[in-house]
Amino acid sequence: MPPVRHASFAPHVAPDARLLILGSLPGARSLAERRYYAHPTNQFWRLVGAAIDRPLATMTYDERLGALADAKIGLWDVIRSAERLTSSDSLIREAEAHDLATLIAALPDMRMIAFNGGKAAAIGRRQLPVLEGVALVDLPSSSAANTVGYAAKLERWLELRAALA
Repeated sequence: MPPVRHASFAPHVAPDARLLILGSLPGARSLAERRYYAHPTNQFWRLVGAAIDRPLATMTYDERLGALADAKIGLWDVIRSAERLTSSDSLIREAEAHDLATLIAALPDMRMIAFNGGKAAAIGRRQLPVLEGVALVDLPSSSAANTVGYAAKLERWLELRAALA
């Protein structure tokens, strides 16, 4: 079966965002449900919830997005569209990146950009201009395919608090 071209979602970023979390490209479950991090084994909502002391994983999707906005966290992906047969980032081909520089330029309060996983960091860092006063953080992927334990992931994801203090 040939790879299928998939497109990401619109950014969920308010103008006062201090932290922008960038993934690679939504997986099959997220694309089907039209929701960021929809697969139940993905630890994204637990990890971010711990960083902001909110039980995001128990909330509805709209409540999750509202809590991110309240915490001044934006959410998007580095890839606009790409070919991929399954949800694995290692199978992404022919990636077309988002215009991250234009988005960042419209966010005067930005303090940190965090990349959710190695593929997001590899593609996203190439898209960014030099940013004064903005920390760039590479996080372990929240995907269950990343077999690093939750506690080890959480230790790194708690670094996000620095952008929100």
